Amino acid sequence: MSYRRRIIDDVLDEVFPHLSAIALEGAKGVGKTATGTQRVETVLSLNKTSQRESVMADHDRVTEVPEPVLIDEWQLVPEVWERVRTAVDNDPRGGRFLLAGSAEVAPGVRIHSGAGRIVSMTMRPLSLYEREICAPTVSLAKLLRGQEPDIKGHSSVRLTQYADEILKSGFPGIRALPERARRLQLDSYVSRIVEKELPENGLAVKRPETLRAWMAAYGAATSSDANYTEILNAATAGEPDKPSRTTVNSYRDHLKRLFVLDPLPAWIPTFNPLKRLTKTPKHHLVDPAIAARLVGIGKDGLLNGQGRRTSASTGTWLGSLFESLVTQSVRVYAGAADAYVGHLRTRDTQREIDLVVEGEDRRVVAIEVKLAATVGDKDVRHLNWLKDQIGDRLAGRVVITTGEEAYLRRDGVAVIPFSLLGP
Repeated sequence: MSYRRRIIDDVLDEVFPHLSAIALEGAKGVGKTATGTQRVETVLSLNKTSQRESVMADHDRVTEVPEPVLIDEWQLVPEVWERVRTAVDNDPRGGRFLLAGSAEVAPGVRIHSGAGRIVSMTMRPLSLYEREICAPTVSLAKLLRGQEPDIKGHSSVRLTQYADEILKSGFPGIRALPERARRLQLDSYVSRIVEKELPENGLAVKRPETLRAWMAAYGAATSSDANYTEILNAATAGEPDKPSRTTVNSYRDHLKRLFVLDPLPAWIPTFNPLKRLTKTPKHHLVDPAIAARLVGIGKDGLLNGQGRRTSASTGTWLGSLFESLVTQSVRVYAGAADAYVGHLRTRDTQREIDLVVEGEDRRVVAIEVKLAATVGDKDVRHLNWLKDQIGDRLAGRVVITTGEEAYLRRDGVAVIPFSLLGP
């Protein structure tokens, strides 16, 4: 199978020749190994017993093989991180090591942060742009720089196709499978997390059925900031013997370590002119397809408005998953532009913006996500409020839709079909 280039490839092409070591982090199946393999001479796969035992017996092996070196699943031998850090101290030439990890190190394992030696980059599932279903006409990076004056373009992608993309997933090895095989593979992905990945990474799962129920309740809270008590109550409705807060916190922390949970943090602007903003993250799984499988809803159900939600304030279940799909893609695009993504909500819940992208120069693009083809004045009121608050720092106001045409409203808000937004 030929390799499909990812957005992060352009970043790696630019910086890896000048950086000695880069850690590619992300959930299993997002494509870290395939991407890393494209630019190395040697691959050390530490998930293979023979190679792992060889490296465990002699940590210097990672520096003795031909470079560049990809050390895959490095977290299985945490001492490798320290050995690479020392090697970089001794010889800081660019393009020496790529470390791919699908989990952070286990609790209690102490390693140096790697600051100044090992640069971390996050890989997520395929963005909509990377799925090649439509050629984008609007660049997020240009919006951030204020260099996208022409908001135009026509999209042939309709709501049913967005529903397909939610369910197909952005995992390269899953999305191309026939529908039934894809569902089984997604179910297997969840089972592997519960039965293998979590125990191997330090969590003794005494009640797997409760953990699965909690993951389903978390998935049902997608795109909301429902508190963890609400999620637990949804997971254990009618059960007198609920897991303790400590147990639930352990679920959450370990699933974040495996990059399975990918919460969107609240945006707290630098030199904050805004007051009374919530600091609560929005809930997202690494891929909305996993949320759909955990809740047990298919395409017809999505389009017919079915699907339970932990928080009814999030609108339709399809709307929640569509926002999650947009969020996933925008985070990929923003990463390529060295930008940060968060969400905005005031404590009184009177103001809310789905996505706020902030670049290195503190310029901001604010994005609302709407599961509809049309946009009215009510849909842009929070975007215009933010412009009044931060002025010229707001480089762009955007509403992402499921419509056909990209255009600029008279008030300066860009209306962009999701498939037309790219990096």
